[in-house]
Parts: sequence; structure tokens; C-alpha cells
Amino acid sequence: MHSTPKIVSLTNQQKKIAVGSFLGWSLDGYDIVLMLLVIPSISQLFFPSENPAFSIIATFASYTVTLIMRPLGSVIFGIYGDKFGRKKAMIITILGFSFATFAVGLLPTYMMIGVIAPILLILVRLVQGIFAGGEWGSGAVLTIESVGKQKRGALSGFLQSGFSFGFLLAAIAFQIITILYPGPAFEEWGWRILFFTGIIPGLVALFVRFSMDESPLWIKENNNNTLERTPLRRIILGAHKKEFILCAAIMTGLVYMYHGSISILPTYLQQFGTFDKGEIARLMIFATTSSWLGMIITGWLSQKIGRKKAITVFCSASILVSIPLAGLILQKDQWFELFVIVFAFIVSTASGPIPAFFSERFPTTIRNSAAGFSYNAGLIFGSWSPLIALYLMNGISQELVPVALGINIVIGAIIVIIPTILSRETKEMS
Repeated sequence: MHSTPKIVSLTNQQKKIAVGSFLGWSLDGYDIVLMLLVIPSISQLFFPSENPAFSIIATFASYTVTLIMRPLGSVIFGIYGDKFGRKKAMIITILGFSFATFAVGLLPTYMMIGVIAPILLILVRLVQGIFAGGEWGSGAVLTIESVGKQKRGALSGFLQSGFSFGFLLAAIAFQIITILYPGPAFEEWGWRILFFTGIIPGLVALFVRFSMDESPLWIKENNNNTLERTPLRRIILGAHKKEFILCAAIMTGLVYMYHGSISILPTYLQQFGTFDKGEIARLMIFATTSSWLGMIITGWLSQKIGRKKAITVFCSASILVSIPLAGLILQKDQWFELFVIVFAFIVSTASGPIPAFFSERFPTTIRNSAAGFSYNAGLIFGSWSPLIALYLMNGISQELVPVALGINIVIGAIIVIIPTILSRETKEMS
């Protein structure tokens, strides 16, 4: 009986690949969360309105645009990665992504240039979404292709947790900046400096990626001239159509759950609770640390009990706890910090096995395109979760607000469970 190998048992090159992929996915989480953390502060700067709820929902829409553009990026860079190599695709995506994050901090506000300000914000976020869409597929596939099957579960959880690690770094950066730039100073300069910091993890990830090796499986297919000329057609219309649809459906539910719980949490606490900026930053550090560790654990668990069971167990638990925990968080009693930690651990971590689960379902010749497009296709519908939750919560009485948030999460969990049950287990596939 094999014990699950730890990250430390990897070769130096495998570690570089895992860390390079992890850092890229961390930057993805870092940028997305920066936007979420500053939405209450910058909504009036780009979408001024007498109705604060309208400004916040409009700013959330500009955030959602980034997520919706990601499938296009996954197609562009997935095809590029299948034809020219995973490593080249990863270097291009991290460069584009880092500079787009930096550029948000340079944008003029509505008071400076009028309606062009929100248009520029949306355009930068569109570009960012395209580069971000190529990030996950190349990193996940290169990592999973570079290790034996007995290590994939643990590495899958480690890689997927990068997003929550980026979220954690963003929450820490947010707390530091709110201390350095209190009150009106944050609205004037603080939020810009937050986006400028996004270039730092990007440059670190780029440095690591230049020293990585290409995927040995891809090199073999390339040397044999067996690479797929039209991978997208084979994925959507060919033999792998069912796999693609099931993966996209699973991801739709997982994205819906994650963004309907962790991503909306700063706005949920500020709009419907009695929390100030400092308290929210501290709670987000707790929540994202819990989510980060939870994804590592679900990935590790998938190596023990299978990818399907690990995902289903956590989604089933989410259905049971999301409504009561959403209510307990807002009560702000002596245990509310613990409730935030438990909420994040259960509700946001079922995606830990996904890099392995998706990569193992497709052949090497189309794996980058297929895994990346399946993953990002889930964002087309799943990304709307925060907007739907905000709409539901703004239209009901205060005591029903946690119920609305919880029901929204339950919907996401059900969307995950059905296609997961219909999917085949991949844990033992080579």
C-alpha cells in the first residue's frame, strides 16, 4: 500500500515546475482579489451614483468581465501550448497578466475623464481576462504531466491552492495599505499602490518559469509529429465532447460556489454586517488561509479516496452548513472568526483535485487546450454568482440575507455533484 508522497519527494525540476505553476495561479488569485477587496472603495470613483448598491454592482460587473473573457484566453493559449509547448505559453501569460494588473493602478477616474474611465477599466480587465485564461491550463497540465500518477493528487491540491494563497497575500497587502493610507488617502492613492504590487509576484513567477523544463510527454509527441492540428474541434465536436461538457459543468458549479462565498465575503461583511476595513482584511486573512490549506487537503484526499469522492464529500458538506454559517458570521459574537474559518474550509475547497482530475481525462496531444478550456468554460456562467447573490440580498429583509447567500452556494454545490457522479474516476490512470 502506497503512502501519498509529499512535495519534498519531488526532483528539483519537478519542484520548479510545481512552484512556477503555483506562483502563476497565485498571481491570478492576487489580482482578482485586489479587485474584490477595493470594490466598496473604488465603486464611486469609476461608477459614481447616488445609489451605492448600483455603483457596487456595476464595479462587480467589471470584475466579472475578466472571468468571462478567460475561456477565450484558454482557447488561444491552450492551442498555443499544445502546438508550441506548455512552457512558452506560461511565459507569455504571466507577462501579459502582470502588466495588466499594474495598468489598473494607472487608470484615471470618472472625475478626471468622465465616462471614458469605466470604459478603460473594462478594457484593461478584458485584456487581463484573456491572459488569465491561458494561465491555469498550461500550469496544471505541465505540472501533472511531469510527475507520476501516485503524486498527482497532492500536487493537484498544492497547485489549485495557489489561487487562495494569492487571495491570502492580497488580504495581507490590503491590510498593510489600509494602515499606511487610512480613510480618504486609500481612495486617493492606496488602491493604486495595491495594483502596482501585482507586478512583484509576476516577476518572481517569470524568473522561475525561465528555468523550468518543458513537459516530457509533450516533447515526445512533438518529436513523433503526433500533435493535434485542430485540438478545439476534437474537444467540442469529437470523441472528447462528453468529457468536455462534464468538466465544464463541474467547473461551473465550483466557480459558482467559490465566487459566491469567498469572493463576495468582503462585500457581504461590509454591506450587511458591522465590520470596518481593518476587520474585513483580518477576516479575509483567516478565510483565505483556511481555503488555501483546505484545497491542499482535498487534493491529498483525492489520492486516497479518489477524485470524485473528495469533490462530492466537500460539496455535500457545503449544502449542510452554508446557510447556518452565513448567518453565524454576521452575528459577530465571540466565535464568529472560527465560523469564518470553517465556512471557508468547507465551502471553497472542493476544487483541490481538479488539476489532476481534468488533466487525466484527456490525451497529451489536446490536454492543454482541453483541460484549460473545460476549466475556463465554467467561468462563463459560474462567474455571475456574486452578482446574483448581491441582487438577491439587496431585495430582501436583513434577517433573510444569510439565507439568500447560503441558497446561492447550495445551488453551486448541486451543479457540481451531478456531473461529478456522471464522470469516470481517473485516480489510477497513467
